Amino acid sequence: MSWSGFKKTMDRTATRVMMKAGQVERTNDRDFETELRRYRTMESAANKLQAEAKGYLDSLRAMTASQMRIAETIDAFYGDAGARDGVSRSYKQAVEDLDAETIKALDGPYRQCILDPINRFCNYFPDINECIKKRAHKQTTYDGLRSKVKKLTEKPDKDPAKLPAAEREADLAKAEYEKLNLQLTEEIPQIIDLRVPYLDPSFEALVKIQLRFCAEAYSRMAQVQQYLESDTRENYASGALDKRVEDVLEEIRGLSIAGTV
Repeated sequence: MSWSGFKKTMDRTATRVMMKAGQVERTNDRDFETELRRYRTMESAANKLQAEAKGYLDSLRAMTASQMRIAETIDAFYGDAGARDGVSRSYKQAVEDLDAETIKALDGPYRQCILDPINRFCNYFPDINECIKKRAHKQTTYDGLRSKVKKLTEKPDKDPAKLPAAEREADLAKAEYEKLNLQLTEEIPQIIDLRVPYLDPSFEALVKIQLRFCAEAYSRMAQVQQYLESDTRENYASGALDKRVEDVLEEIRGLSIAGTV
């Protein structure tokens, strides 16, 4: 940091201290403060959306990976019995196809149509926040110089040149502050308003990708269903399924090695 930059930083720090002590009046712009609150709300929502969008893709991968582990375990559990009726092998194949074909096919479009656009939108925030920070610095500098002019006006210095010099410095700081303040006050609402038309295509893609995944998953699980009893749901509703389970457990309890369970 240069000496000039260091001095400005120290001056701003001193001005903030005096503001807290009530010795320096802070410039307030309600229009800017309103837009800033709206921007912070949008920024927070966009960053959360970015994290959740990535989390959704990670969750799909984790879910199919878990399904594959379950399928492998069930297939091993059924063993030769599963090979005879085909149910466990069919389930395993359906899950493998869902992971190998559907998830991998959706990965590219999901990144291109959803993740990448959201990431690009969020990438603007650091630059915008830097401008907001710069505005705050210029505001503090202007407030400090304005306070200096006020003090010199109320209590003139022995050097009559100090007041005109302070006024010129304050006028320059005011012009720089107001220019950046106006720019942010006008452009922040535009960014906020553009969020919806920008996100619309990604939202549409998200719905379509979810629909495709659900349809593919349903289709593949429907192929497995042919190996299952058609009246399972009715048996569950009537309580017959519970009876079947209890009957099998009773047979297990009848074995000497499990008789104490």
